[in-house]
Amino acid sequence: MKDQAEGLRNLVQLQNDKGTKSTRIITVTSGKGGVGKSNVTLNFALALQSQGYKVLVFDADIGLANIDVLMGVSSKYNLYHLLKKEKTIWEIIQKGSNNLDFIAGGSGFNDLLRLTEEELDYFAEQVMQLNGYVDFIIFDTGAGLSKETLKFILAAEETFVVTTPEPTSITDAYAIIKMVHSMGHDVSFKLIINRVTDRREGKHTADKIALVANQFLGIQIPTLGFVEDDSSVSKAVKKQVPFTIAFPNSPAAKSLHSLVDDYIKGYRVISTPSSGVKGFLNKMMRLLK
Repeated sequence: MKDQAEGLRNLVQLQNDKGTKSTRIITVTSGKGGVGKSNVTLNFALALQSQGYKVLVFDADIGLANIDVLMGVSSKYNLYHLLKKEKTIWEIIQKGSNNLDFIAGGSGFNDLLRLTEEELDYFAEQVMQLNGYVDFIIFDTGAGLSKETLKFILAAEETFVVTTPEPTSITDAYAIIKMVHSMGHDVSFKLIINRVTDRREGKHTADKIALVANQFLGIQIPTLGFVEDDSSVSKAVKKQVPFTIAFPNSPAAKSLHSLVDDYIKGYRVISTPSSGVKGFLNKMMRLLK
């Protein structure tokens, strides 16, 4: 593994961004399944795209990858085909709803932890090509803190934790934040509260997590926003059409767009430049030591 990391370090240091814009890396996770994480990820990406940003969704959920299912798209290739050098990065990128770029999930992320030096070099070379191609790469990880999910959380520039007002969901959301923090890692977490009755319930839920995190961990966990509980979401899932497209005037779609508006306002005033794909790979390299 040390040789792999060394090979990746050398390759990344040789890369030149050639003046291209940087790509911001976001990881989306949750403490438990069933909170609507993938649905939020997909529709967040589509809402970003509707504002003129180019976005790529990377389905990094090994066990329950379903970004393609939510869009009614049949995936032909995934990361596994890239790692085995059967396809290039461009060949595994597929088009979903509203021509959204996405890479389907699969066993490839598990294989990422066992790459040979040659395979790791190829992976880094391919992924580096995405820097500047899109404004955002969003990794939709599996629920809970697996080894794979931890690496994406630590390598990304920020991590969205999706939860609901249910007590078990709140407890598990805090648990994943606590576990990462206890390992000595400084991660930029933001909360998204899904399926709220109203903003008051969403704020109350977020405040609970933020208060405990500040009191016992000494860290600030800001709230990105809330998504309203809405029957249109389940109807959209059955139709295999993202709810922001199937029901654009629904409460869930409106609240999701409001959430993205707030995110973009903050994104535009960030004073430090994004570390981009190069920074992501550098962090990933250190984690593979």
